[in-house]
Amino acid sequence: MKIDKRHLLNYSILIPYLILSIIGLIVVYSTTSALAIQSGVSSIRMVRTQGLFFILSLLTIALIYKFSLNFLRNKKVLAIIIFIEVILLLLSRFVTDTVNGAHGWLTIPGGFSIQPAEYLKVILVWYLALIFSKRQDEIRDYDYQALTHNEWIPRNLTDWRWLTLILIGIVAIMPDLGNATILALTVLIMITASGVGYRWFTSLLGLVVSGSAIILGSIWIIGVDRVAKIPVFGYVAKRFSAFFNPFNDLTGAGHQLANSYYAMSNGGWFGLGLGNSIEKQGYLPEAHTDFVFAIVIEELGFVGASLILALLFFLILRIILVGIRAKNPFNSMMAIGIGGMMLVQTFINIGGISGLIPSTGVTFPFLSQGGNSLWVLSVAIAFVLNIDASEKRLRMKQEGILFEEKGKIKSYY
Repeated sequence: MKIDKRHLLNYSILIPYLILSIIGLIVVYSTTSALAIQSGVSSIRMVRTQGLFFILSLLTIALIYKFSLNFLRNKKVLAIIIFIEVILLLLSRFVTDTVNGAHGWLTIPGGFSIQPAEYLKVILVWYLALIFSKRQDEIRDYDYQALTHNEWIPRNLTDWRWLTLILIGIVAIMPDLGNATILALTVLIMITASGVGYRWFTSLLGLVVSGSAIILGSIWIIGVDRVAKIPVFGYVAKRFSAFFNPFNDLTGAGHQLANSYYAMSNGGWFGLGLGNSIEKQGYLPEAHTDFVFAIVIEELGFVGASLILALLFFLILRIILVGIRAKNPFNSMMAIGIGGMMLVQTFINIGGISGLIPSTGVTFPFLSQGGNSLWVLSVAIAFVLNIDASEKRLRMKQEGILFEEKGKIKSYY
């Protein structure tokens, strides 16, 4: 039987990705065109940039899909990428100016800008998957001790915990509380996926929830005004102020969240119609990025927004399913980590716009305007597609099926 690698492509992941990306282009145009015209620039300026990143993303997916997975397991390649990422993070923190109260953006020639913290989401999953996959025998015998070596505070500076803490710490002092939270929860997911006992996951999750409650309670007791005087955390304190009661300061810290409520209330069940949002006309700041889903609810209603959310959850579940079915530990942890990261990002964004958690400036996957976010998600999707094809090849090889490459019939490995 002659089978080419393209026949192993997982369309249950690729098609939802394409649909969500195209919907994202429509939403970006809807949320940015009016303000672009008011600013005296072309109405398609931002959607054109987003479209260019979408084309780049498709090319990236095609390229990564053709690669052998061996390059993902190469420690030297990963070390170089992490080194470059650290340099970019430090430059974005200490060299660039603030954007909306936080650092994190690097401007490159041509009018484009990059956000290194976005790249770290996939890099951290990649790094932890590689480390944990090489300790599977130890984890099977010694459980969590295989990861900690009986040292709650590691003495070895090359320990994975130090590097992880440093990377997340740099993001936190931007301050980029949203991405730092996503990274921290992704690490928790990766530890769980490594094979340690589930009781440790529940313990760590309990610590995270308890710690968050203590922090929120402390800010409420001490007072937001006093916390705002602490260096670095003044920007973060304003977001906590809006979380406690956005209607106490409608012209200040609570303005964004209050108008998010108004947008979702305007939408009702079936929405005002695509392009008919009121709040995006300058009332709701960042309507095209952090709060884009509030505009989606306003224009498409609860029903339309729920369908989009259902498609996104379907995509995430299919990605996680690839990890569950994978026989190779590295492949399994990569897929589960990527799916978990996307799920955490979605929940944090929805929690922020609905007031369930403090707003943290996290974009909504695929719908928010931002080429960096779309490209990073596309790279993650490409990794999963390649992993899924690799697992299918392995199963077929075990069944004695041969593969065809450039007209020659041979084993794929």
